[in-house]
Amino acid sequence: METKGKVRSFVDIFGEDITPDSKVKTGITEIEISKLVPFSNHPFKLYEGERLHDMVTSIKELGVILPIVIRPRDEEVYEILSGHNRVNAAKIAGLEKVPTVIKEGLSDDEANLIVTETNLLQRSFSDLSYSERAVALATHYNAIKHQGKRNDLINEIEMLSKVHDIKVETSLSQVGARMRSDEKVGEKYNLSKNTVARYLRLNELIPELLERVDNEEIAFIPAVALSFIKKSEQQDIERIISDNNFKVDMVKADILRSNSEAGSLPSDRIYAILSGELGKKKKSNKPVSIKIKPKVISRFFKQEQKPTEIEEVIEKALELYFSSISETAKSSEDMEADE
Repeated sequence: METKGKVRSFVDIFGEDITPDSKVKTGITEIEISKLVPFSNHPFKLYEGERLHDMVTSIKELGVILPIVIRPRDEEVYEILSGHNRVNAAKIAGLEKVPTVIKEGLSDDEANLIVTETNLLQRSFSDLSYSERAVALATHYNAIKHQGKRNDLINEIEMLSKVHDIKVETSLSQVGARMRSDEKVGEKYNLSKNTVARYLRLNELIPELLERVDNEEIAFIPAVALSFIKKSEQQDIERIISDNNFKVDMVKADILRSNSEAGSLPSDRIYAILSGELGKKKKSNKPVSIKIKPKVISRFFKQEQKPTEIEEVIEKALELYFSSISETAKSSEDMEADE
């Protein structure tokens, strides 16, 4: 099904904007649900709970109003590009067929673009999980790159996603803050270039760690640091986290990453880092520094006395004090022995 050449835009593919309120019915045909298969590696989670229940109820009452978008895969088999939730709800509602728009001759990149764009028509970017945001941005990024547009921006994002330290702006929240227009990837998502670079990095995480990011067990910025670690080492990290219920904060993530990049991250070191044993600040053997209050100094010393004289007197006084305590303790021990 792959076609060569540049990736067309979403509007170019459809010839016009497709929105949830669209009433356009041209080119629509009904297809048996049994002939439909999900999009390969569909990145978006299906509705659950109340949202799914409401959709099932609506379909029972009104049917599937907005047609799904599909493409031919094999003989009598069609791949869903847009409408996974509608098909799922239609099955639950007991329907056998759904209205469809069949798009032929799409490249895989163009199919990915439809999957992403139509999901974002139904849901806002902030409604998506971290993994869904990462896929959405990667798809949009690749589409722009293949269209040959904004190469300066694409190159900058690509560079940012590979650099050792993606800059952290003080005004950027971990879920992606809105920045000035000249810093945006584009009007599409209203995110800074650094934020886009971070989201692209999330696609380098193994699925298990990415799921922990979605579940907010690992915060966004530490997850970006983990994405630079080799996949085999990420597997070890996931296993040790799972076995011991360890948490990963920014400090631990940075230590793990620096050890990995230095070529030294065996399982025992991962355990030491995640448990907190490695990276702990050693207690200093330096004596505690104290200050004597001025009123104490004035009580026992004359104003004209030098600091060195005062220190000598205090040192002798302490020697006498601890000497007397030692003698008292010794006398007490001798008395107990006599008894």
